[in-house]
Amino acid sequence: MTVQDIRAFNRFYTNVIGALDHRRHLHAPYTLTEARVLYELAHSPRTDAADLRGELSLDSGYLSRILTRFEQDGLVERAPSAQDPRRRRITLTAQGRETAALLAERSDQAVGSLLSAVPAADRARLAEAMRTIREILSAGRPPRGEDIVLREPVAGDLGWIVQRNAALYAAEFGWNTDYEGLVARIVADFAEDHDPHLERVWIAELDGRPVGCVMCVRDEAPATARLRLLLVEPDARGLGAGDRLIGAVVDFARGVGYRDLVLWTNDVLAAARRLYQRHGFVLTAEKPHRSFGKHLTGQDWRLNLTDAQQ
Repeated sequence: MTVQDIRAFNRFYTNVIGALDHRRHLHAPYTLTEARVLYELAHSPRTDAADLRGELSLDSGYLSRILTRFEQDGLVERAPSAQDPRRRRITLTAQGRETAALLAERSDQAVGSLLSAVPAADRARLAEAMRTIREILSAGRPPRGEDIVLREPVAGDLGWIVQRNAALYAAEFGWNTDYEGLVARIVADFAEDHDPHLERVWIAELDGRPVGCVMCVRDEAPATARLRLLLVEPDARGLGAGDRLIGAVVDFARGVGYRDLVLWTNDVLAAARRLYQRHGFVLTAEKPHRSFGKHLTGQDWRLNLTDAQQ
């Protein structure tokens, strides 16, 4: 392979992406860079301006102009960070979340249209080729936390949540198929009836494959959200995926106006419990029970979202 081979591929691929954007006006009235900033704000809990600048390798002045435009358009709000008043915390407004969702939907439709012209037998080969490019150009380095992307689910992801929860909890804790049934009901309820403005699912992706998930759904109690089905694959642990997934739920729940965020877990899930405590959750109740073929101690945890942001 030569330098010219890579440059030729770059020209080809940017032409493909550019043609999609031109035909469908995917990001109108925003540029591709502005759309990418919106994407990061919608999918990453790291919402300080400095984090955005580092993540996207943007000039500080350029990013400031983008955020000023977003603020004028009613898409974001800026305020001093609770951790460091010298930093600026950026959060999407309800209109900003709607705009980000619209741009994501347009992008999905455009890529779906592109893939519709690819024979089904070639799609797996195409996906593998893309993974190969990423792996080779990563120079064989081990995965890093910044390699993990949080995204919304696509077709097949909800089924993956059920399958991986069942398989991992069986392998690590010996839980039986009762747990798989519970997860399947939770996921089915979400798929059949949820409010996209108040309920969400996040998938943590690494090298093009899902490695984690979490859900935020409405609870029966007023102004209360419930965190459900947090999971991180064993080979992705230690990279901060669980911390980012919980942070995404907390930021989302607070942003849409919930006053409390609750969750139910079991005492054997020690690693998850430490993450909940790190985000400010407080244990409110414990009760022994027998479920999933095991004697367990169930735990209720609560986070007051109206407290000063942590």
